[in-house]
Amino acid sequence: MVNPDMAVAVRTSSLTKNFGEVRAIDNLSLDIEEGQVYGLLGPNGSGKSTLMKMMVGLIRPDAGEISIFGVRPYEKPIEVRRIIGYVPETPRLYDFLTAREYLEFVSDLYGLPEVDKRTRIAHFLEAFELSGREDEMLSGYSQGMRQKVAIIGALLHRPRLLIMDEPLNGLDPRSAKIVKDLLNRLSGEGVTTIFSTHILEIAQAICKRIAILYGGSLVSEGTVEDLKGKAGMQGSSLEEVFLMLTGGADVRSVVEELSR
Repeated sequence: MVNPDMAVAVRTSSLTKNFGEVRAIDNLSLDIEEGQVYGLLGPNGSGKSTLMKMMVGLIRPDAGEISIFGVRPYEKPIEVRRIIGYVPETPRLYDFLTAREYLEFVSDLYGLPEVDKRTRIAHFLEAFELSGREDEMLSGYSQGMRQKVAIIGALLHRPRLLIMDEPLNGLDPRSAKIVKDLLNRLSGEGVTTIFSTHILEIAQAICKRIAILYGGSLVSEGTVEDLKGKAGMQGSSLEEVFLMLTGGADVRSVVEELSR
C-alpha cells in the first residue's frame, strides 16, 4: 500500500506487453513511492528487464499505462530520460572511446557544466578505483571495469530515478559495497532506485519493498516481512518464500536426481 503522504515515482496500471505469442508483462499494476530502493525479483523470463525498458521508454506497452513522476515515457522519452539513470543488464559502451571520453560524452548529453562535469567524473573514477586507467580504451576493460563505467554514467547527472538491472554483476566486493551504501544514501535524499537482482540476500539487505514477478505477472509485493506473511512462511528466509512463489520449491528433489 502506498503512503498517501508520499509521491509516486513509478506507476503502472494493467500494463501488458507481448512479444509475438509470448506475454512478457501481464496486466501489471504497481505503485513505487519516491525515495524507495525497490527490488524486482523473479526467475529468468519473468519480465523484469522488459518492465525496466518500458520505464525508460525503450519499449512501448501494448495495453495499460506506465508513468514516471506522472509522465508517460513513451510519449515524452527525452523529458523522462533527463531524470533517469539507467544501468541495463548488459551495458553497451562505445569501445572506441576511453573511459574518460565516454563519461564526458554522457555528461555533455545531460548538459552538465564543465567544472561540475570534470569534478564529478574524477570523484567517481577515484571511488571506483579507475583513476590512472581512465585514458585506456573501453575495449580493453574487463567486465567489472565496464560495469563500473556504466554505473558512473548513470549517476553523473544526479537523476531522480535510478533503474538498475543486475548492476552488481562483475563488481568486486568493495565496489559492490559502495553501490549498495550509495543507494541507501541517495534514498535518504529522495532518489528512487528500482533494483533487479538474482542475489536475494542483496535484495533483502537494501530494498525497502520488493515485487516478485513470475511469468510476467505480479505474484507478491511488499516488505520482506509482508512477503513472508502473505506466503504463510513467517519463519522462512526470503529465498524460501521466493522459491515457493515462483515454482522452484522442488530444488531438493532436482539436486537429488542430478546427483545419482
